[in-house]
Amino acid sequence: MQWSEIISNPALQDLPFKIETNEYGQIIMSAATNKHGRLQSKINNWLETASEDGLAFIECSIETTRGVKVADVIWCSRRFLERNGFETPYQESPEICAEVVSPSDSRREMSEKRKLYFDKGAKEVWICHENGNVTFYNAKGQLEKSEMFPNFPLFVEIALR
Repeated sequence: MQWSEIISNPALQDLPFKIETNEYGQIIMSAATNKHGRLQSKINNWLETASEDGLAFIECSIETTRGVKVADVIWCSRRFLERNGFETPYQESPEICAEVVSPSDSRREMSEKRKLYFDKGAKEVWICHENGNVTFYNAKGQLEKSEMFPNFPLFVEIALR
C-alpha cells in the first residue's frame, strides 16, 4: 500500500496508533510512546506486587457497547479470573482499568472510556497523565485516592534513581 493511500483512507485517520509501513508496504501500528510504555510498566508492576488476591496485566481487551476497547493496565481479582479466565475480549470489565493518556487522547475520549468501563462493571478507572499524575474515579466520580489500593501513589515516577 502506498503512503498516500494510507493517509487519505478515512478508516485509518482516527486510530489511536502511530501508523508506519515496513519495507513491504505493510501497515505497522505502534500503540504508544516509550514514556507511555514505561508508565504502563510502573503501574502494572506496582499492582502486581501490592496484591496477592489478583493479577495485573497490560493491554487488556474489553467488549463494550462501542466496540472493543483496550485498557492500558488492568487489575482483576481471583473471582474475576475464575469467572472469565483469559477470555479475549472480556465481556465484563476487570475491577480496575487504567489508561495512560497519550498525546493524541482527548478528554472526551478518556471520559467515554471511563463510562464504558463502568458500564461493564469496573469498580475504579485510573487515568495516568503523561506527566505521571494519576486521577482515580469510581462510578460516582473522581476520588482523592484509590479505594481499592489506597497506597497507590498520586504520581508515577519514571526517572532513573
